[in-house]
Amino acid sequence: MSDQFFPYRFDGRWKPMFAALRVGPTDGVTITEDGRLHATFGRVAVDTPLGNVDHTMITGPHRWYTAVGLRLSFADDGITFGTNHHRGLCIEFVEKVPRVIGFKDHSALWVSVADPQALAAAIGR
Repeated sequence: MSDQFFPYRFDGRWKPMFAALRVGPTDGVTITEDGRLHATFGRVAVDTPLGNVDHTMITGPHRWYTAVGLRLSFADDGITFGTNHHRGLCIEFVEKVPRVIGFKDHSALWVSVADPQALAAAIGR
C-alpha cells in the first residue's frame, strides 16, 4: 500500500484568502502507508496515528463563515481546515492532537476534501 492523498475542493470565491494563508493544491489530507493521518493547510498541519481516530462523519452544507478558512469551532475545541462550505469530513480523535491555533489541543478536525467518502473509507472509521 502506498500513501493516499485527498486534496481539498476549493471554492474560487475565497482565492485571495487561500493565497494569504498559503493554501494550495499540494495541501490536503494524506493517509500514510505507515498508518498516519497528516493534514496540511498552508503553514499549519495536524499529524496523528490512524489509531487515534475515534470516528468520522460527513457533514454539510454549512454556512460559509463557519466552514471556510482556518478556524476554531465555537462549539468545542475542534479545528477547521476549510476550502468550501458544501461538504467535508469531521474526524474525531480519541486523544486530542496538539493545538494548531488557539489555546487548547484539538479533539476534532474538519476538512473540506474533494471526496470525503473516500477519505472516510481510507481512515476506516
